[in-house]
Amino acid sequence: MKYSQIFRQKLEVARYSESTIKTYIATLSSFFKSINDTAIEEVNETTVEKYLYREIKEKNISQSFQKHILGSIKLFYEMMFNRKFSLSHLYPKRVEYSLPKYLSKEEILKMIELTENLKHKSMISLLYGCGLRVSELINLKITDIDSKSERITIIQAKGKKDRYVMLPKSVLPLLREYFKKNSPKIYLFEGGSNEKYSSRSVQQVVKQAATKAKVQKPVTPHILRHSFATHLIENGTDIRYIQELLGHKSVITTQIYTHVTDLTARKIQSPLDI
Repeated sequence: MKYSQIFRQKLEVARYSESTIKTYIATLSSFFKSINDTAIEEVNETTVEKYLYREIKEKNISQSFQKHILGSIKLFYEMMFNRKFSLSHLYPKRVEYSLPKYLSKEEILKMIELTENLKHKSMISLLYGCGLRVSELINLKITDIDSKSERITIIQAKGKKDRYVMLPKSVLPLLREYFKKNSPKIYLFEGGSNEKYSSRSVQQVVKQAATKAKVQKPVTPHILRHSFATHLIENGTDIRYIQELLGHKSVITTQIYTHVTDLTARKIQSPLDI
């Protein structure tokens, strides 16, 4: 059995999610391909440092991806060879800070309005209307939708936690119409052979909707989630509730959205406008 197969088995036994497993294996595959002159068993801290240096110089990888690479390599060698690499000196020392990108409510409503396909319209509506991650959207099952209570159960999301999100009243008729026409069997959104929809397909759906709506900026499903949080804060929703709806472990993660709306909320004017 190849190392990747054994590693996958160990991750599955440890109950890592399928999306996390795929990400780890893809990252490690790129790493091992780049060091094909070094046996996997002989990799050391210097090998990792040289690889990171090339990735930073040639591909300008982000700090977060740098951390992900290091975490993947550390986990692999701990699980496979019981080796603990000393890689702390390779982690970024400066914090990379960027504000979340988001769309206006008008831009999103236009995306929804111009999307004719019922399935695609429902997907975009739930991504924004509930603040869902792509993985949460494609893992939704029919049984997770409670129309009477007007809520959706998100099962074993990031961090292995269940949570509830609201089911928007305005989306319910759309979902009923979609369900009647498409008759999904298990997952709310299914591709071929009753399999769940792929994350890549969802990304394409959102991208196409943004193009139709003539949104003049790159749009991803996660930007719809950012927009959900930003618009709730603008409407005065308590940040603790937003934290719960987004499934953030710490309110500190959620607080980044307050920085986006601070100027609007405080109505601070430029000296030029006073």
